[in-house]
Amino acid sequence: MLPSLEPVDLTRYPLHEPGSPRWAAAVRAAREALDSDGCAVLPGFVRASYQDRLRAEGERIAPLAHHESRVVNVYNTEPDPALPADHPARVPLQRGNAFVARDRIPATGLIHRLYPDPAFRAFLAACVDVPELHELADPLAGLCLNVVADGRSHPWHFDTNEIAISLLTRAPEQGGIFEYVPGIRSADAENTAEVAAVLAGEGGDRVRRLRLRPGDLQLFRGRYSLHRVTQVRGATARHTAIFSYSGRPGVVGSAERTRQLFGRVLPAHGGPRSVRVDGLMD
Repeated sequence: MLPSLEPVDLTRYPLHEPGSPRWAAAVRAAREALDSDGCAVLPGFVRASYQDRLRAEGERIAPLAHHESRVVNVYNTEPDPALPADHPARVPLQRGNAFVARDRIPATGLIHRLYPDPAFRAFLAACVDVPELHELADPLAGLCLNVVADGRSHPWHFDTNEIAISLLTRAPEQGGIFEYVPGIRSADAENTAEVAAVLAGEGGDRVRRLRLRPGDLQLFRGRYSLHRVTQVRGATARHTAIFSYSGRPGVVGSAERTRQLFGRVLPAHGGPRSVRVDGLMD
């Protein structure tokens, strides 16, 4: 077993035994949850004995996060005055979270060792039912730590990637609830009326709420499911490690999006980027 897998509860999630009955059962459960709800949570993915270290490592690097407060829309696109006034892209939202880029996360850290591990990637690929997952070639965005501090939130939005993979490393005292509306849009339809209803507080029972615990791994269809993290309250910020992969090698983020998240770009961000998987607004 590689040292990178030591923090994982290998009894429940035997990443080191691909194809074994317990491995297959964990994969099957994740696939079923993604198919039915757009979200799969693997509780206690990180063993309890490692969770204090996981939290402490996040706390040490959190001060390195790039903070940016700005008014955005649900698609993270520039405002288009040609759109109707009731279009969800015209609804202003205040975003106030922060990200620590991969190049500022120590290589010895638990999340940095886990991110490239072949057994971890193979397990995730099986869970999301794709042949293979590759690390991003992006030196900043492949792995990052999301920090949501007191009074901050991550407003309603859609992801660029079809599947978001994250690990909660520190829970806040209050708030920081993950809320989502699974499958509110598809690759062929924006369904703007339904999105607008959720933004207006009229989502009703369609809005699902999830309180994650430290050590929980989450797989989420964020491209087609509207979601947010509610306002955090208290001195303890919410920390989440975000693992980004692609179905093909060599992918890096756009310079514009990278600057938004990390406040800087590197020479790599002038190269090839991810191929869009649909024609949605973003």
